[in-house]
Amino acid sequence: MENQWYWKNKDFFEAFDAQKEKFLRVSQKMEIDKNTMIFFEEDLGDCCFYLSKGLVRIFSVSDSGKEPIFFLRRQGDLFGLSEVLGNVPRKANAQALTSCELYKIHSAELEKLLKEDYLLARRIISLLGARVRYLGDYVSNLMTCTVKIRLVKVFIALIYDSIPSAEDWNNPVTIPIKISQEQLASMTGSTQPTISDLLQELQKDGIITIARKQVCVCKPYMLLNIIESCEI
Repeated sequence: MENQWYWKNKDFFEAFDAQKEKFLRVSQKMEIDKNTMIFFEEDLGDCCFYLSKGLVRIFSVSDSGKEPIFFLRRQGDLFGLSEVLGNVPRKANAQALTSCELYKIHSAELEKLLKEDYLLARRIISLLGARVRYLGDYVSNLMTCTVKIRLVKVFIALIYDSIPSAEDWNNPVTIPIKISQEQLASMTGSTQPTISDLLQELQKDGIITIARKQVCVCKPYMLLNIIESCEI
Protein backbone atom coordinates (compact mmCIF):
# COMPACT_ATOMS: atom_id res chain seq x y z
CA MET A 1 0.00 0.00 0.00
CA GLU A 2 2.98 2.32 0.30
CA ASN A 3 2.81 3.26 -3.38
CA GLN A 4 -0.56 4.96 -2.83
CA TRP A 5 1.26 8.08 -1.58
CA TYR A 6 -1.62 10.46 -2.32
CA TRP A 7 -4.08 8.90 0.14
CA LYS A 8 -2.46 10.54 3.15
CA ASN A 9 -3.42 14.22 3.27
CA LYS A 10 -0.35 16.31 4.12
CA ASP A 11 -0.76 19.98 5.02
CA PHE A 12 0.95 22.12 2.39
CA PHE A 13 2.59 24.19 5.14
CA GLU A 14 3.76 21.26 7.27
CA ALA A 15 7.09 22.24 8.90
CA PHE A 16 6.84 25.56 7.03
CA ASP A 17 5.75 27.81 9.89
CA ALA A 18 7.57 30.93 8.67
CA GLN A 19 6.24 30.54 5.12
CA LYS A 20 2.72 29.93 6.40
CA GLU A 21 2.87 33.09 8.51
CA LYS A 22 3.95 35.15 5.50
CA PHE A 23 1.26 33.57 3.31
CA LEU A 24 -1.57 34.18 5.79
CA ARG A 25 -0.40 37.74 6.43
CA VAL A 26 -1.03 38.77 2.81
CA SER A 27 -4.13 36.58 2.32
CA GLN A 28 -7.80 37.27 2.84
CA LYS A 29 -9.51 35.00 5.35
CA MET A 30 -12.90 33.67 4.20
CA GLU A 31 -15.47 31.68 6.15
CA ILE A 32 -18.08 30.18 3.85
CA ASP A 33 -21.13 27.96 4.25
CA LYS A 34 -21.71 24.50 2.82
CA ASN A 35 -22.57 24.51 -0.93
CA THR A 36 -21.08 27.99 -1.49
CA MET A 37 -19.40 28.36 -4.88
CA ILE A 38 -15.78 29.48 -4.56
CA PHE A 39 -15.15 30.00 -8.25
CA PHE A 40 -16.71 29.09 -11.57
CA GLU A 41 -15.34 27.65 -14.78
CA GLU A 42 -14.10 30.45 -17.07
CA ASP A 43 -13.56 32.85 -14.13
CA LEU A 44 -10.21 34.60 -14.34
CA GLY A 45 -7.70 32.60 -12.32
CA ASP A 46 -6.18 35.58 -10.50
CA CYS A 47 -6.02 33.98 -7.03
CA CYS A 48 -5.55 30.66 -5.27
CA PHE A 49 -6.73 29.31 -1.93
CA TYR A 50 -5.38 27.60 1.17
CA LEU A 51 -8.04 25.42 2.81
CA SER A 52 -7.54 25.53 6.58
CA LYS A 53 -10.84 23.81 7.43
CA GLY A 54 -13.45 21.89 5.44
CA LEU A 55 -13.82 20.01 2.17
CA VAL A 56 -14.06 21.37 -1.39
CA ARG A 57 -14.94 19.65 -4.64
CA ILE A 58 -13.39 20.61 -7.97
CA PHE A 59 -15.82 19.70 -10.73
CA SER A 60 -17.18 20.48 -14.16
CA VAL A 61 -20.70 20.55 -15.63
CA SER A 62 -21.30 18.55 -18.81
CA ASP A 63 -23.69 19.51 -21.59
CA SER A 64 -26.15 16.97 -20.20
CA GLY A 65 -26.07 18.62 -16.77
CA LYS A 66 -23.94 15.97 -15.02
CA GLU A 67 -21.26 17.17 -12.60
CA PRO A 68 -18.17 14.94 -12.71
CA ILE A 69 -15.83 15.52 -9.76
CA PHE A 70 -12.15 15.85 -10.70
CA PHE A 71 -10.67 16.34 -7.23
CA LEU A 72 -11.58 16.68 -3.57
CA ARG A 73 -9.53 19.29 -1.72
CA ARG A 74 -9.19 18.71 2.01
CA GLN A 75 -7.89 20.56 5.05
CA GLY A 76 -4.33 21.72 4.44
CA ASP A 77 -4.62 21.75 0.64
CA LEU A 78 -3.67 24.57 -1.70
CA PHE A 79 -5.89 24.79 -4.78
CA GLY A 80 -6.49 27.02 -7.80
CA LEU A 81 -2.74 26.99 -8.49
CA SER A 82 -2.62 25.92 -12.11
CA GLU A 83 -4.52 29.00 -13.30
CA VAL A 84 -3.13 31.60 -10.88
CA LEU A 85 0.44 31.11 -12.08
CA GLY A 86 -0.60 32.15 -15.58
CA ASN A 87 -3.66 34.33 -14.88
CA VAL A 88 -5.69 32.16 -17.26
CA PRO A 89 -9.41 31.25 -17.05
CA ARG A 90 -10.49 28.48 -14.69
CA LYS A 91 -10.98 25.04 -16.22
CA ALA A 92 -13.37 23.85 -13.50
CA ASN A 93 -15.67 24.95 -10.68
CA ALA A 94 -14.96 24.84 -6.93
CA GLN A 95 -17.69 24.38 -4.32
CA ALA A 96 -17.64 23.90 -0.55
CA LEU A 97 -18.99 20.48 0.47
CA THR A 98 -18.90 21.51 4.14
CA SER A 99 -18.55 24.83 5.93
CA CYS A 100 -15.02 26.00 5.17
CA GLU A 101 -12.31 28.36 6.28
CA LEU A 102 -10.16 29.57 3.40
CA TYR A 103 -7.31 31.96 2.83
CA LYS A 104 -7.39 33.66 -0.57
CA ILE A 105 -4.20 35.10 -2.06
CA HIS A 106 -4.00 37.10 -5.29
CA SER A 107 -1.48 36.30 -8.00
CA ALA A 108 0.65 39.42 -7.44
CA GLU A 109 1.11 38.63 -3.74
CA LEU A 110 1.84 34.96 -4.47
CA GLU A 111 4.43 35.82 -7.11
CA LYS A 112 6.13 38.18 -4.67
CA LEU A 113 6.31 35.45 -2.03
CA LEU A 114 7.73 32.96 -4.54
CA LYS A 115 10.43 35.40 -5.66
CA GLU A 116 11.45 36.02 -2.04
CA ASP A 117 11.36 32.41 -0.81
CA TYR A 118 13.03 29.66 -2.82
CA LEU A 119 11.83 26.91 -0.45
CA LEU A 120 8.21 27.97 -0.88
CA ALA A 121 8.59 28.05 -4.66
CA ARG A 122 10.18 24.61 -4.59
CA ARG A 123 7.33 23.19 -2.51
CA ILE A 124 4.72 24.53 -4.94
CA ILE A 125 6.64 22.97 -7.85
CA SER A 126 6.70 19.68 -5.93
CA LEU A 127 2.96 19.94 -5.27
CA LEU A 128 2.17 20.50 -8.94
CA GLY A 129 4.43 17.60 -9.85
CA ALA A 130 2.65 15.35 -7.36
CA ARG A 131 -0.69 16.25 -8.90
CA VAL A 132 0.60 15.34 -12.34
CA ARG A 133 1.68 11.98 -10.88
CA TYR A 134 -1.79 11.55 -9.41
CA LEU A 135 -3.37 12.15 -12.80
CA GLY A 136 -0.99 9.61 -14.30
CA ASP A 137 -2.01 7.04 -11.70
CA TYR A 138 -5.67 7.90 -12.29
CA VAL A 139 -5.37 7.28 -16.03
CA SER A 140 -3.48 4.06 -15.33
CA ASN A 141 -6.26 2.92 -12.97
CA LEU A 142 -8.85 3.56 -15.66
CA MET A 143 -6.89 1.39 -18.08
CA THR A 144 -5.83 -1.46 -15.78
CA CYS A 145 -8.17 -1.68 -12.76
CA THR A 146 -11.73 -2.93 -12.55
CA VAL A 147 -14.48 -0.52 -11.53
CA LYS A 148 -14.69 -2.31 -8.17
CA ILE A 149 -11.03 -1.62 -7.45
CA ARG A 150 -11.41 2.03 -8.51
CA LEU A 151 -14.44 2.40 -6.21
CA VAL A 152 -12.58 0.83 -3.30
CA LYS A 153 -9.67 3.24 -3.86
CA VAL A 154 -12.08 6.19 -3.75
CA PHE A 155 -13.47 4.96 -0.43
CA ILE A 156 -9.97 4.52 1.00
CA ALA A 157 -8.99 8.03 -0.09
CA LEU A 158 -12.10 9.49 1.58
CA ILE A 159 -11.59 7.75 4.93
CA TYR A 160 -7.78 7.65 5.12
CA ASP A 161 -7.39 10.77 7.26
CA SER A 162 -9.97 9.43 9.74
CA ILE A 163 -7.85 6.35 10.50
CA PRO A 164 -4.95 7.51 12.71
CA SER A 165 -3.41 4.12 13.48
CA ALA A 166 -3.14 0.59 12.10
CA GLU A 167 -5.53 -0.72 14.76
CA ASP A 168 -8.23 1.71 13.61
CA TRP A 169 -8.52 -0.12 10.27
CA ASN A 170 -10.64 -2.60 12.26
CA ASN A 171 -13.15 0.05 13.36
CA PRO A 172 -16.12 1.49 11.43
CA VAL A 173 -15.52 4.85 9.72
CA THR A 174 -18.17 7.11 8.20
CA ILE A 175 -17.20 8.98 5.04
CA PRO A 176 -17.35 12.66 6.11
CA ILE A 177 -19.57 13.78 3.22
CA LYS A 178 -22.77 12.57 1.63
CA ILE A 179 -22.00 11.31 -1.85
CA SER A 180 -24.35 10.18 -4.60
CA GLN A 181 -23.99 7.21 -6.93
CA GLU A 182 -23.64 9.64 -9.84
CA GLN A 183 -20.73 11.36 -8.10
CA LEU A 184 -19.05 8.03 -7.36
CA ALA A 185 -19.53 7.07 -11.00
CA SER A 186 -17.82 10.26 -12.17
CA MET A 187 -14.93 9.74 -9.74
CA THR A 188 -14.35 6.18 -10.96
CA GLY A 189 -14.94 6.69 -14.68
CA SER A 190 -17.97 4.42 -14.58
CA THR A 191 -21.78 4.54 -14.74
CA GLN A 192 -24.45 4.86 -12.08
CA PRO A 193 -25.96 1.37 -12.66
CA THR A 194 -22.53 -0.26 -12.30
CA ILE A 195 -21.84 1.67 -9.10
CA SER A 196 -25.28 0.71 -7.76
CA ASP A 197 -24.52 -2.98 -8.30
CA LEU A 198 -21.11 -2.70 -6.64
CA LEU A 199 -22.51 -0.84 -3.63
CA GLN A 200 -25.09 -3.59 -3.17
CA GLU A 201 -22.30 -6.19 -3.38
CA LEU A 202 -20.21 -4.38 -0.75
CA GLN A 203 -23.24 -4.05 1.51
CA LYS A 204 -24.07 -7.74 1.12
CA ASP A 205 -20.48 -8.59 2.10
CA GLY A 206 -20.84 -6.46 5.24
CA ILE A 207 -18.09 -4.04 4.21
CA ILE A 208 -20.28 -0.91 4.03
CA THR A 209 -23.70 0.38 5.00
CA ILE A 210 -25.52 3.27 3.31
CA ALA A 211 -28.23 5.52 4.71
CA ARG A 212 -29.37 8.69 2.91
CA LYS A 213 -26.22 8.89 0.77
CA GLN A 214 -24.05 8.56 3.90
CA VAL A 215 -21.60 5.68 3.54
CA CYS A 216 -20.19 3.94 6.60
CA VAL A 217 -17.24 1.62 6.01
CA CYS A 218 -17.84 -1.06 8.62
CA LYS A 219 -14.64 -2.98 7.95
CA PRO A 220 -11.97 -0.69 6.46
CA TYR A 221 -9.33 -3.44 6.53
CA MET A 222 -11.43 -5.42 4.05
CA LEU A 223 -11.01 -2.60 1.53
CA LEU A 224 -7.25 -3.09 1.84
CA ASN A 225 -7.71 -6.81 1.37
CA ILE A 226 -9.58 -6.20 -1.89
CA ILE A 227 -6.77 -3.97 -3.21
CA GLU A 228 -4.02 -6.35 -2.13
CA SER A 229 -5.73 -9.39 -3.65
CA CYS A 230 -5.87 -7.50 -6.95
CA GLU A 231 -2.17 -6.49 -6.81
CA ILE A 232 -0.82 -9.96 -5.99
